[in-house]
Amino acid sequence: MWDFSRFGNKTALIDEYGTAITYEQLEQEGEKISNVISKRCLVFSLCENSIGSILGYSSFLNHNIVPVLLSSHLEKELLENLMSVYRPAYLWVPNGQVNEFKGSRMIYEGYGYALLQTDDHRNYPLYEDLCLMLTTSGSTGSPKFVRQSYGNVKDNAKSIVEYLKLDESERPITTLPMNYTYGLSIINSHFFVGATLLVTDKGLMQKEFWSFFKNQGATSFGGVPYTYEMLDRLRFWRMELPSLRTMTQAGGKLIPELHKKFAEHAKEAGKNFIVMYGQCEATARMGYLPPEKAIEKCGSMGIAIPGGEFHLVDINGKYISEPFVTGELVYKGTNVTLGYAECGEDLRKADERNGVLQTGDMAQFDEDGYFYIVGRKKRFLKIYGNRVNLDEIDRLVKGRFETIDCASAGVDDHMYLFVTDEALSDAVKEFVVFKTKLNAAAFQVVAVDEIPKNDSGKTLYKELEKYYR
Repeated sequence: MWDFSRFGNKTALIDEYGTAITYEQLEQEGEKISNVISKRCLVFSLCENSIGSILGYSSFLNHNIVPVLLSSHLEKELLENLMSVYRPAYLWVPNGQVNEFKGSRMIYEGYGYALLQTDDHRNYPLYEDLCLMLTTSGSTGSPKFVRQSYGNVKDNAKSIVEYLKLDESERPITTLPMNYTYGLSIINSHFFVGATLLVTDKGLMQKEFWSFFKNQGATSFGGVPYTYEMLDRLRFWRMELPSLRTMTQAGGKLIPELHKKFAEHAKEAGKNFIVMYGQCEATARMGYLPPEKAIEKCGSMGIAIPGGEFHLVDINGKYISEPFVTGELVYKGTNVTLGYAECGEDLRKADERNGVLQTGDMAQFDEDGYFYIVGRKKRFLKIYGNRVNLDEIDRLVKGRFETIDCASAGVDDHMYLFVTDEALSDAVKEFVVFKTKLNAAAFQVVAVDEIPKNDSGKTLYKELEKYYR
């Protein structure tokens, strides 16, 4: 996947504790790991943002070993279920979790991680181009994974390098889990140019994160909408971050008000703010908004990445050629993944998508060919016969009530509006009723301590269903 020897003694990874590893060391340690794994096989990698976690990942990809990337915080019962379904030959786990896997034998240890050989594995036939597997954004313990090929990962990373103009002077800081497709794409793309990754498991709300950021001169970070909501509350505009060059955003649509705020700040501060669009099913990125268009095309997710192509289709599957007409967004590109896996037998499957992905997102394009996401195909309710886009409701509420977090969900004829400030319950309901022009009886506001989210900041709507009556 990567030719680390090109970059020699250049620092590849450095963490907040001062541990550093060069590209040459990354290659040498990777050889040690691969030498104790006898053949191409499946490895469950319990990920965290650490040098050891990334070291194992890079070794597996460079030596034709297939990792399944999972959060190291995955609940024990969920992990056991996945292991019983896929029966991996090896586990790559933090040292602190070794004792949780009775019967497994440690065969390598380094940089806070251990390679365990399992006592109950099955050698499923693996498709020759199968590179790695990631969970879909909505699942954690589900056996459904996205199968990514070597070509998918390489082509998408090189496209990202091209449109972000990455080079070896970059020093991105980790803000997203590496087992999340967006976080992983940052690692993949920067390894291709010999950049130095600043590795931390600290979050934006922790002082240690910003100390590490400033001390190491971070040049970029990536965030999902929730990240930027938090930065807004932290009064990011007042921070002195002279090393920062680029801020990227993906993982869902940022409300236009925040998009504009960050775009204007970036312009004033001489930095780049780049909104991007992607899905795990397309490896990572499919679209991006060039930074010079961030204000002019506020609210847009941009154009297709180099090598990719977008078009819209109507409910009959026909191409939409007129601007400002809503249709389903379809993407074509070499980064469209092979398909899904739901059991070990699926790992032998070849390419089932043939480079075409129906995204499930509803979009429009303007007269200049810039695309705008208007909602999810399945995130709709029918309220008294009227189709209501739940993503649009979330956007409107967040735009009007900036001090709260919110999420809308429900069943037909009954929408639940979840908010994190009970004092604003009535105001939120009145606002949504006014905007939708629908009977107030269809709406119920529920105050919660926090909106449940996964590691990548996406709302877990499934967990809100317990409030339905």
